[in-house]
Amino acid sequence: MKAVGYQKPQLIDQPEALLDITLPEPVATGRDLLVEVKAVSVNPVDTKVRRSALPADGQTHKVLGWDASGIVKAVGPDVTLFQPGDRVWYAGSIARAGTNSERHLVDERIVGHMPRSLDFAQAAALPLTAITAWEMLFDRLGIAPGKRPTQQTLLIIGASGGVGSILTQLATRLTGLTVIGTASRPETQAWVKELGAHHVIDHSRPLTEELQRIGHPQVDLIVSLTQTDTHVDQIVEAIAPQGKFGLIDDPTSLDVTKFKRKSVSVHWELMFTRALFGTDDMVGQHRLLNEVAALVDAGLVRTTLAEHFGPINAANLRRAHALVESGKARGKVVLEGWGG
Repeated sequence: MKAVGYQKPQLIDQPEALLDITLPEPVATGRDLLVEVKAVSVNPVDTKVRRSALPADGQTHKVLGWDASGIVKAVGPDVTLFQPGDRVWYAGSIARAGTNSERHLVDERIVGHMPRSLDFAQAAALPLTAITAWEMLFDRLGIAPGKRPTQQTLLIIGASGGVGSILTQLATRLTGLTVIGTASRPETQAWVKELGAHHVIDHSRPLTEELQRIGHPQVDLIVSLTQTDTHVDQIVEAIAPQGKFGLIDDPTSLDVTKFKRKSVSVHWELMFTRALFGTDDMVGQHRLLNEVAALVDAGLVRTTLAEHFGPINAANLRRAHALVESGKARGKVVLEGWGG
């Protein structure tokens, strides 16, 4: 089968950074689904792994990709949630081969039924970011879904990116929070406003000054999705006493003692944790994705697809990685089909 992988970490401007390869056909066992991959999207994790990780022992190439939509081709003997022919979407496991292959094995407990109202490209934009945003908002920060009146405010740093685009929607559609998103360019600021943010501020300027300008000098909840190193001192100043701070990126260092004076709790979110450790609540991601699919079909959440880079091949994936690494991507970059 066709796939895209690499043999050693490379900068994305090198032709060997991602290669068109051929791999043996996988076979579904246990609780695995064998999925015919129709579309994939590219996330920052793809670029981070490509820059640092070697193929697993015994493997000649490492295959990336953790977002996919497709059709179940076969099921393992222990599968109970799906059957061949089902249209599915998921974000996979960082411990297994990725979705940049024509057919892919994935545990059914982290797979959802695809929204009926989306095509494969539109659907592939959402799983990883939807899981990350949902788990951050409802599991890590402990926000209760519902539109009950509240004075609480949420600041999303990096609201125009993949996770920010879906977190903004979930927070504005499913909670009573006042949502403040950050973006630094006119086009990304317009995107965040379009997604429902009540206020948009510029994170290239001091956050405290920007928050003061819109009449919210302190916020109860802050989620940092990018460049936490750059913003941490402003975050400490802007967060309200007894607030909650969540992050998903990898700051070089993070001195959490700065939050002690305000009794602020710090929450890290990694959507791969359940699959990586086989947690008892691993099937929660199956249910979560089904809930998000229902929200999409009800018109409450929209796809965050922003760029369609054509068929899935090494050349197009190199272009997509370069855009994601530039920090200028808006929403998600998707590739679809295996022609070309």
